[in-house]
Amino acid sequence: MSGDSVPAEIRAVVFDVGRVLVQWDMRHLFARLIDDPARLDWFMAHVVTEEWHFEHDAGRDLAEMVAARKAQFPGHDDLIDAYATRFLDTIPGNVPGSHEIVRELAARCVPLFAITNFASSFWSEFRASQPLFDLFGDIVVSGDVKLVKPDPEIFELASRRFGHRPGSMLFVDDNAANVAAARTLGWQVHHFTDAARLRADLLKRGLLG
Repeated sequence: MSGDSVPAEIRAVVFDVGRVLVQWDMRHLFARLIDDPARLDWFMAHVVTEEWHFEHDAGRDLAEMVAARKAQFPGHDDLIDAYATRFLDTIPGNVPGSHEIVRELAARCVPLFAITNFASSFWSEFRASQPLFDLFGDIVVSGDVKLVKPDPEIFELASRRFGHRPGSMLFVDDNAANVAAARTLGWQVHHFTDAARLRADLLKRGLLG
């Protein structure tokens, strides 16, 4: 789905990170550690789930989370520890074509920002290896601000920090609930599916030439 038809001028582009700029799949890590496909399916559905991980994105303490999970699922200590110590192995690479778009927007002097649901400690480790984010004026990280998308408060905070009205920013996210929340608050939006469709939308909006 490409973005909506927009009459107002866009003065900044705001990206999500996971599954828009970089691939993210927790299964990518645990498939290396669990040989049996049925056991892997069970583990991903019950132990280290995206819903549980989301609690850390929202600011829940990692050590407390890990200890509680070990108590709930005895016998899986090493695997649960891997979530805490090898999180970057859940990021297998970049989303094809997205980094090129970011660099082209930066070359055209389009202000760039990001809002990401990302645990604070994991973000610090990840950010250190990603010079692409040097092109961004500011990045709102959920684990730092203790707010997560699609909570309207994180969008309101981002608008204040970025210094632009919601209607003058294009928000790019793969999550439909996040896109809907931003749209309700007056942001211009693009529901990301792949870089080719995003590029076509940016061309239509005059942000790429």
